[in-house]
Amino acid sequence: WKRQVAALSGEHEVVTPDLPGWGRSPLPTEPFSFVDTVAGFLPGALVGNSFGGAVALRTALARQELVSRLVVIAPGLPTWDWSEEMRNYWADEEAAWEAGDYDLATQVNLDFWVLPEHHDEVRPQQRRAIELQSEHEEPEVQWPEMAPLESLAIPTLVVVGENDKPDFRAIAHHLAEHIPGSELAVVPGAGHLVGLDQPDELNRLLRSFLSA
Repeated sequence: WKRQVAALSGEHEVVTPDLPGWGRSPLPTEPFSFVDTVAGFLPGALVGNSFGGAVALRTALARQELVSRLVVIAPGLPTWDWSEEMRNYWADEEAAWEAGDYDLATQVNLDFWVLPEHHDEVRPQQRRAIELQSEHEEPEVQWPEMAPLESLAIPTLVVVGENDKPDFRAIAHHLAEHIPGSELAVVPGAGHLVGLDQPDELNRLLRSFLSA
């Protein structure tokens, strides 16, 4: 997010918290809620990519009164019927993880999600996340019941890279169809990590949408 922080900080107060088990935040040992974690930084606009996009969406659905605007970039959906490509990727990553080969698990992740020119930048971040999430057994993650997408009454921008995996391109279109009044932006030349692949275009989209 450093490219977005640099672009937005002049106009907005930008907060980029770690989720539990990511960055420098250890995985909790007791049941916890990603939604409660994020809600603690609100009210405000909410922006998330990939799993962070899924957390942002679930938080907005559960706590609409705290979210002024929502941007989801290639988010997952808990009810999605994932393709064989995705299931095979998860199986390969899990096999390396369970074997204790965190370097291989990291590389499987990078090869699937990240353009080669960004591997050196993302590798230590992904390796650290795997270490954090492997320190002990994952506790129960508590999710609020997911309200219908049609109930979301917040200005929403859905972003996806034109070269992202088919599942995520389909999810983006699904969200744009079901969230009332939402906007869809398909970013040319970007894969799953739009802010890395096409930072200038994502920054332009964010500045325009968040300042509207």
